[in-house]
Amino acid sequence: MLLLFVIPFLSFQRSPAVSPLAAYSAEWNKPMYNACNTAAKSAFLTPAEKDVIYVLNLARMYPSLFLETVIKQYPEKSDSRELINSSYYKSLVDTFKTLKAGNLLLPDLACFTSAKCHAVQAGKDGYVGHDRSKACERVSNFSGECCDYGNNEALDIVMHLLIDEDVPSLGHREICLDSYKKLGISIQPHKMYSYNAVLDFK
Repeated sequence: MLLLFVIPFLSFQRSPAVSPLAAYSAEWNKPMYNACNTAAKSAFLTPAEKDVIYVLNLARMYPSLFLETVIKQYPEKSDSRELINSSYYKSLVDTFKTLKAGNLLLPDLACFTSAKCHAVQAGKDGYVGHDRSKACERVSNFSGECCDYGNNEALDIVMHLLIDEDVPSLGHREICLDSYKKLGISIQPHKMYSYNAVLDFK
């Protein structure tokens, strides 16, 4: 007796990529925003580091949408409701109301090497700031630098730098939104703050 086994044909389709901002609006999942994911194929970056560049590019390229869907919801969704009363948060809202679309940031290996050296060393020493060890000075490669402490999620890192709480000059915000073209980022453990992220722009 001949037994025939019929194996159903299954059509496997790749699920669409989910944006790191999907929790704030499904709009961000649309393919038109994929161009902002410039670090997607960078072999030297971790997924979280790639997402920092992705999120920052989305904020720079689509400031109005980022304001309405992310900035305005961030205090509630991040369980940081005290931000609502922060003058720095309010000034960020005002900044994005008039911000024009900028250029894309591209991942850069030299900037990454520069950022990683400082992030690793600062993390081991429990150091906060921009002064570098001699070894890191030798690989230093940036025109603007941002350091963030205590965050390892891409959106939290970006929002912390954009809000720039207690930094009267708003230097981190200005660097993040300036017309730099290259970015290297490294997120590393930190002795005092659990994590530190260094972003080197050029």
